[in-house]
Amino acid sequence: MTVNALANNAGISPSTIYSMLNRKSQNPGIVSIHNICYGFDITLREFFNSDIFVDVELIDD
Repeated sequence: MTVNALANNAGISPSTIYSMLNRKSQNPGIVSIHNICYGFDITLREFFNSDIFVDVELIDD
C-alpha cells in the first residue's frame, strides 16, 4: 500500500505518515495511530500486540 493510499484510507494527510516514517514525528499521537490502524483495517489491539513492543522503554522528556 502506498503512503497516499494509506493516508486516504486513514483520513489523514500523507505528510503525517511521511513524518512518522522519516522519524520526524518521534511521538505520534494515539489518534494518528488509531487512524492508521483504521487505514490498514486492523484494531489498536492488533497493532500493539506485536513483539516489537515487548521491550519498549518509556523515555521521560
